[in-house]
Amino acid sequence: MTIKFGLIGGGVMGEALLSRLLATNIYDHNAVLVSEPQESRRNFLQEKYQVQVTSNNQELFIKSEVILLAIKPQIIDLITKDLTSDIQVQNQPLIISILAGTSLSSLEKSFPDQAVIRAMPNTPAIVGAGMSAIAAGSKVTEDHLAIARTIFEAVGEVVTVSESLIDAVTGLSGSGPAYVALMVEALSDGGVAAGLPRQIASKLALQTVFGTAKLLEETNLHPAQLKDQVTSPGGTTIYGVAELEKLGFRSAIISAVRSAYLRAVELGKN
Repeated sequence: MTIKFGLIGGGVMGEALLSRLLATNIYDHNAVLVSEPQESRRNFLQEKYQVQVTSNNQELFIKSEVILLAIKPQIIDLITKDLTSDIQVQNQPLIISILAGTSLSSLEKSFPDQAVIRAMPNTPAIVGAGMSAIAAGSKVTEDHLAIARTIFEAVGEVVTVSESLIDAVTGLSGSGPAYVALMVEALSDGGVAAGLPRQIASKLALQTVFGTAKLLEETNLHPAQLKDQVTSPGGTTIYGVAELEKLGFRSAIISAVRSAYLRAVELGKN
């Protein structure tokens, strides 16, 4: 069977995408080839997902219609050094990269004959609730974009942006799960401080964040509207909100996103 999807890198994010693509029948397991340097990891992926595996990137490059790069940015040169011009002429797959801080121009130098898409997913992709942004290279067509959207929709929501916005995406949704995790932890600690057992406080905090996000999504309410609905005159919530404002809660979140964005810009220059 023709290999339709090639995955270079069988780590956490690579496996997350692989598992969802197979579970949603976007790709059949017989049409997937995974390149992974660690033998134990290759054996694990082959046994669990019934996909073909290899340690030879040339084999994957020659056979695949779409290649997803899910590796550390530092080893991109190791991936491309064995790809001779003859190999690249034999097959011209769509290249999709999730390498942090690796620009489209850099990727297009490594893959001069290919259409290249840069993507930034986030960790909730592991449970199919991710947020991904994709940016198109100079040779990308609408058909290529449709393929990329289909792949990342398997693990959540997708937006298409210009590459100039990818670093901002990194600061917000790429790093955002850490901010939300800190907030859940803080809510739980607050509950414990108020006398709740840790297990109950943690469950209350987690479901409150989950339920609020779901409510905002399904009702299309602006967050300020929902906040106003909860804050009755002289009630408990407005006192809590006033304390958050006094301590600079919103400013801290805004600063965190901007700081992460600036760091992403800095990494992209290295």
